[in-house]
Amino acid sequence: MTITDLPAINATLNFISTIFISAGWFWIRRNIWQRHVPCMIAAIISSTLFLVGYVVYHVHVGEKSSGYTGWTGVIYFPMLTSHVLLAFVTLPLVILTLIPAFRRRWDRHRRIGRWTMPIWLYVSVTGVLVYLMLYKWFPPPNLALGH
Repeated sequence: MTITDLPAINATLNFISTIFISAGWFWIRRNIWQRHVPCMIAAIISSTLFLVGYVVYHVHVGEKSSGYTGWTGVIYFPMLTSHVLLAFVTLPLVILTLIPAFRRRWDRHRRIGRWTMPIWLYVSVTGVLVYLMLYKWFPPPNLALGH
């Protein structure tokens, strides 16, 4: 494995997070917390591994502008902007959602989780879409030959 493999690994970890966040929401909506808990633990683990991989990649490679113009840029840049802004909010929200769960304050956990889940899910999904656009579907010239 090299540093150039990290974008694909990170996208995979985001996709895994998406699956487990969705499954956790599915189970808690049916009041089956025994299945909700392991799904959310898996989502936290995969999201944490993503964050580590993301930081490692960008420390070594830096940030690369896509150079998109036209309709691709019109789709990509608003999605990227909302993804990045909400990603900054996600980590504190996840922590604020976990604290009441550890304290068995289900009312607070539920109240914060109603905000955390859709934001976290959006960030996970758009993270995969950003990767696909940047590295698979429409790789700009500066990324077309490698990551």
